[in-house]
Amino acid sequence: MNRGQVAASQRLTTSQANRPTGRLTLVHNSSPRLPELDALRGLMLLGMTLTHLPTRASLYAYQPLGFVAWAEGFVLVSALLTGRIYGTLLQYKSLCAVLKRLWLRGTKLYAYHLGLLAVAFTVVAAIAADTQQPALQGLLDFYLAHRAQAIISAVFLLYAPPLLDILPMYIFFLILTPLFLYVGQRCGWKFVVTPSALLWLAAQFGVRGAVYGFFVERVGLSIPLRNLGAFDVYAWQLLWIFGLWVGTGASTQLLHWLSSLWAIVLACLVAATFFMLRYQLIFVTHPVDQGNAWVLFDKWQLGVLRLLNFLAFGILFNALRPYIARRLAWGPLVLLGKSSLEIFCIHVLFCFAALSLVGDGATAPLTYQVAIVTISLLGLYASAYLRGKPKIQRSIARSVVFVSPSE
Repeated sequence: MNRGQVAASQRLTTSQANRPTGRLTLVHNSSPRLPELDALRGLMLLGMTLTHLPTRASLYAYQPLGFVAWAEGFVLVSALLTGRIYGTLLQYKSLCAVLKRLWLRGTKLYAYHLGLLAVAFTVVAAIAADTQQPALQGLLDFYLAHRAQAIISAVFLLYAPPLLDILPMYIFFLILTPLFLYVGQRCGWKFVVTPSALLWLAAQFGVRGAVYGFFVERVGLSIPLRNLGAFDVYAWQLLWIFGLWVGTGASTQLLHWLSSLWAIVLACLVAATFFMLRYQLIFVTHPVDQGNAWVLFDKWQLGVLRLLNFLAFGILFNALRPYIARRLAWGPLVLLGKSSLEIFCIHVLFCFAALSLVGDGATAPLTYQVAIVTISLLGLYASAYLRGKPKIQRSIARSVVFVSPSE
């Protein structure tokens, strides 16, 4: 009997000794993933897809519950899962091991981003030049005017056209995540969360514009600020840091406070108030979309009232999670969530195709719009299914050890 047969015999003997009476022994590998959170991220992807597609569906998909968009939830849940998975890994592995895995993930996303840029700068740009479609020209206005500079700056994650501005931010956060996790676990999360909150506060007073002005003056940066991406990284990092903190389980006391009855009651009142403001159920004209006050609700800068609205939804979701977890963890949504970043890139391709076909969709026939939404959603699910199928098979192979019936 060779060495492989001896090892197999030992595993079989151990399995037979440990089983009570059944024919199957299930060995469950403990995983820090939660299906309902993957499903929630999948739901966010569907919401972003419906928002970005040039159809009437975008009118109903954008901020349906208040002054909170799908992007905020997507970033926070992604950070929460990242903290949950890699925070656990850092407890058993070295920082170098975690650094390697996260940087490999970041490198893969960077490759995806370059692929999307290649499609945008070749196929989409050619269609824009040929059709003079305003929606496509607005998407690539800086590239169409300064091609060489746009390509070089996009490779260095500086130039970020619309639809392609969330991945550079995500890659930047992902690369810095090992540092955040290491400092948080070794020195205390107050040394991560407090500077993050102060940086968000500085963003509310225009630190991004000040830094941009510095580089324009000292380095000669000539890319317009609006072409550096709509998201203010100095503000959005707060969502990522908070998600990592919660995901690692270090925010127990805070979650205890947010789970209290008074917090839930206040969250209901806040969510209801912002919902009414969003749909103008009380006021004839929008009370906050009238000037300087709108910065408090600003999406790209994560205004303070927007964060308050988002916090209220987070409290309510946490309170309802035990009751909706099983219903939320629907198979297709879980599949989308597990491959969320890859599916996000595919959704951008569907948006490119739709913009090339119908422009901004203002005059597109209803049948075209229905077809665009249907084909896009089915395409996203098919992509998630094909990508997830090998993983499911490998997971089953690792988790289930079959023991033949005893004679």
